[in-house]
Amino acid sequence: MSDDHDRNGGEEHDSEGHDGEEHDGEEHDGEEHDGHAPCREEFSTDPVGHTRVAAGMTVAELLEEYGDAGIGAASVHEAGDVLAEMLDSDDCTVFLSLAGAMVPAGMRRVVSDLIRDGYVDALVTTGANLTHDAIEAIGGKHHHGRTHDPERTLREHDETLREEGVDRIYNVYLPQEHFAEFEGHLREEVFPALEAAADGGSVSIAELCAELGRANAAVNDREGVPEDAGVAAAAYESDVPVYCPAVQDSVLGLQAWMYGQTADFTLDALADMTPLTDLAFDADEAGCLLVGGGVPKNFTLQTMLVTPRAYDYAVQITMDPEATGGLSGATLEEARSWGKLETDARNASVYGDATVMLPLLVAAARERIEN
Repeated sequence: MSDDHDRNGGEEHDSEGHDGEEHDGEEHDGEEHDGHAPCREEFSTDPVGHTRVAAGMTVAELLEEYGDAGIGAASVHEAGDVLAEMLDSDDCTVFLSLAGAMVPAGMRRVVSDLIRDGYVDALVTTGANLTHDAIEAIGGKHHHGRTHDPERTLREHDETLREEGVDRIYNVYLPQEHFAEFEGHLREEVFPALEAAADGGSVSIAELCAELGRANAAVNDREGVPEDAGVAAAAYESDVPVYCPAVQDSVLGLQAWMYGQTADFTLDALADMTPLTDLAFDADEAGCLLVGGGVPKNFTLQTMLVTPRAYDYAVQITMDPEATGGLSGATLEEARSWGKLETDARNASVYGDATVMLPLLVAAARERIEN
């Protein structure tokens, strides 16, 4: 081989050892050159911290630690911060939306205490929660159960419960005789007073909820029931309106309809719209705590569509994904596009079991406010 050719097949190289190509100083992403950091639009230095947990920590201290963490912990911290600011504002009218099996699961006292202690100005909930709330107020109890029997199929397990007269709400049991007691409570303590007040006309659903709360408190006290009188009673005693826009979808609504078949009594489904809208219209600031989704969530959010304002604060607890397009999983950012939240509103969403997240957030917020 001739000495005129190098060992790379005769190709010429520049003095820097490059393969005959000119480079204009382009930098590779993520690498530093000549001591200069790469240009990044999205990234900024904000290192993730590591949560410290110690014996004797309070709930608020734990949520504060979450503030340096990432993923779900960061969302829980933000939600706790927004909720505390919302509940602590004397100018903020607070709407609580309560869906899901929160009363059967044991969250009844969390809600009734919030109402009694002046943190809630209006409650929007389901007929099911009001039904289960009343059952406990008059002496009934929900019980620990199980989702399945390992020695039976799922179907056999629930067929056995049906034969035994027990209703299952995931891992909670409720003997069916409590519904019979609840129906008697309505017919003896609630509906006659409403029928008399209606005087041949109709009553609003909020009036039904208020009368239910009054009756729950009266029976609870008269019978010496050891359990707290509950959510509807707390609202009645605190002059907090309770709205139940889908009351028909519950034993409470079913019993109201049945009573109306033989009595001069009916419910006006639209009567609550004016006082609810007035409450939102007159608010200096407005905030909402949305526990679960469904009708209560939308009813609470849509209230702002007929007012000149929108929510200044919003905290959502949900397990539903947004990709289905359903309301229950819709983000609060999506609500902003509808004009339900102010453009500069403080809002946060937590994705998790509300029976875990609601007490956690409320405890942290109340600790910050009251201590």
